[in-house]
Amino acid sequence: MLKGLIGKKIGMTQIFVEGRALPVTLIEAGPCYVTQVRLPGKDGYSAVQLGFGEVRPKLLTGGQLGHLKRNTLPPLRFLREFRVKDPEVTEGNQVDVAQVFSEGEFVDIIGTSKGRGFQGGVRRYHFRGAHKTHGTSDRERAPGSRGSTTTPGRVYKGARGPGHMGNRRITAQNLKIVLIDKERNLIGVNGAVPGPKGSVVEIKETRKQ
Repeated sequence: MLKGLIGKKIGMTQIFVEGRALPVTLIEAGPCYVTQVRLPGKDGYSAVQLGFGEVRPKLLTGGQLGHLKRNTLPPLRFLREFRVKDPEVTEGNQVDVAQVFSEGEFVDIIGTSKGRGFQGGVRRYHFRGAHKTHGTSDRERAPGSRGSTTTPGRVYKGARGPGHMGNRRITAQNLKIVLIDKERNLIGVNGAVPGPKGSVVEIKETRKQ
């Protein structure tokens, strides 16, 4: 059974449950279209491809438009695949949040984190930094020594230091669904979701509980 949707992050709010304030991220989940169903006999694995976000046809390539026209679907900007054991959907169908998820379920949400550009080691890896006294003038936010002595005489690959931060694919695991609004295609999960407002996310059934 299909347990996945594509959505757009709306932002954060809070709701009160039994006197407790819960931080909630709102996501506009769907409606999505089933653009392709992959079967083991034909493709070697079982999956469902969903499309989300209607756009003008001129924003898509000819190949993308042809792929969608097979099932007389509108131009869709985002296509994502979800692995399923038994695809109980048909190509061309529309699925919404109420059909796929329900309140109380746990989900994994995949998004792209905010890009922070080039950052130093203190911000990027939460280094402590050096002393702010005893003659320290320019070492307060330096990462410190990362190499060794004559052997090996170099810095090992993967050593933590300054570099590009953010703009990576991140999975937030085990987020509980606390709100579903079928009329507005909204889903609310307890906790934070990677990415800025308006970014595209994938909502999947959780793998670990």
